[in-house]
Amino acid sequence: MRLARSYLYVPGNAPDKLPKAAASIADALIIDLEDAVPWSGKAEARREVRAWLSTQTASTKELWVRINSGDEALADIEALEGISSLTGLVLAKAGSADDVRTIGDILTHRGHTSLLLSPLLETPGAIFQARQIARQPRVLRLQIGEYDLCAEAGITPGPDEFEVAVMRSQVVLASAEAGIQPPPAPVSIEIKDNEAFRRSTQTASRQGFVGRACIHPSQLAVVHETFTPDEGALEQARSVLQLFDEQVQAGSGVLIDANGRLLDEAVVRQARRTLNMAARP
Repeated sequence: MRLARSYLYVPGNAPDKLPKAAASIADALIIDLEDAVPWSGKAEARREVRAWLSTQTASTKELWVRINSGDEALADIEALEGISSLTGLVLAKAGSADDVRTIGDILTHRGHTSLLLSPLLETPGAIFQARQIARQPRVLRLQIGEYDLCAEAGITPGPDEFEVAVMRSQVVLASAEAGIQPPPAPVSIEIKDNEAFRRSTQTASRQGFVGRACIHPSQLAVVHETFTPDEGALEQARSVLQLFDEQVQAGSGVLIDANGRLLDEAVVRQARRTLNMAARP
């Protein structure tokens, strides 16, 4: 799958916002049946979400639904039976590999052969199990529920977000080790100060995140600006891959670019990722 740049959260109990979100520039939508929906409104939200998803057969966006944890998860899964437009499920409060495996087994038992999973790590225990969670079947990418995680751990991030760098790195490295997509950066509640949000997003990009989860449409442009390669980066990536192809055909394992720099497999992988980020639907 292409690497999405933006994942816009949409409350499942606000059906009027779904068409607007679908028409936005977001690469992916995460329709929320969990925190955004009060317990008394979950049944109605499930019906609204199912009805809207049933109309999205030609959508070019990734369409995800964040489901509840525990017993409510099964009701959410049942409500989404037979929805062909659905990309996958974001698993709220995925605390362990067993939690993720259980959901995968339920999907298999119910005949959901193509649905993918994106576990949301929101506790210290989940961070410590990131490697095991990332290796579970159907997992496409991990995400971090950073506000819940910080609240549980007693962490207060400063402007440079240094305090959360360690746990972010664990999730980035676990994803790379498992060979799944890199995680998107966690949500930010900053929706007014674009410069502060831009600095935060650029920090996440340097830390290895690709794309970002957003809680408001106003954040999308900054996220796309950060994670869309410019023409210079694209040209360099194309040059690397062209040279790689030429050297492979010539039977050479040593890659030297026009400037005399050694190009190893890591550079080739990064070039492929750069072009992947630019390949929009």
